[in-house]
Amino acid sequence: MQWYPGHMAKARDLLRKNIKLVDLILEVIDARIPISSSNPEINALKGQKPKLLILNKMDLASPAATARWQKWYKQQNCETIALNAISGQGLRNVMAAAHRLVQPTMKKLRDKGRRSRPARLMVVGIPNVGKSSLLNRIVGRKRAATGARPGITRGKQWIKVGGELELLDMPGILWPRIEDPSIGLKLAATGALPLESVPVEEVAHWLGALLVKKNPLQLKERYGFSSSPKDPNQMLDDIGIKRGMLLPGGVSDRDRVARLFLREFQNGQLGRITLELPPEGNYNGFCTHVP
Repeated sequence: MQWYPGHMAKARDLLRKNIKLVDLILEVIDARIPISSSNPEINALKGQKPKLLILNKMDLASPAATARWQKWYKQQNCETIALNAISGQGLRNVMAAAHRLVQPTMKKLRDKGRRSRPARLMVVGIPNVGKSSLLNRIVGRKRAATGARPGITRGKQWIKVGGELELLDMPGILWPRIEDPSIGLKLAATGALPLESVPVEEVAHWLGALLVKKNPLQLKERYGFSSSPKDPNQMLDDIGIKRGMLLPGGVSDRDRVARLFLREFQNGQLGRITLELPPEGNYNGFCTHVP
């Protein structure tokens, strides 16, 4: 899959030009796909800037899996906070960690006799991981544009928070080419890629095959099957019949069913599901900053 429209290239240039202005990077990732939703270009561009990883959408992810991810990230010297930006759960932990991580930089400025200024934070992440929802939670009112459509934030926004913080909201940035098909499928399934740019039925079939294997009871309960589904194709057809999504002749409308299935997964209606677990071993250089 390739999806790198013009505004994405401009966003990358904005990131490169503005990263030197900030004291801390808050990278928002999707707790259901932490590695797949983390943009490797951010680490390449940030240098030695400290970074705090925000595992957002914790309410949609398996709690046990999120705990495993946080343990793994700690082994990589990455500091993480789990967050539900919609409800605000975890926000106090985010702010406490951010204030702590900027203190060394602020102390250096004071030691050099520099005039006191607010700490500057940059909020980054791929589209539709909840960056703007986090910003609105921090600010306490709706300042940043939000929406389910990936890439809604198009330009940088400086947002002041009292006299202590300045937040730089950056547009969502995807990498130019998604060479690993499984990463593209995970991004599409969770809504980071717009449905218009992906083969919807293929994505739904992939997700269905995964959930049939790992979460059959949740599928049975959601769609009222008499037994746990075993075949993703049959399952999608059965959903179409149960929901009345039929083409002439009583055949299931696969496109409509696929969109419904993906939407219900993205909304958490299939349960709290994590699509990837921590890899074995370490990712050298994944975090260059040691808290």
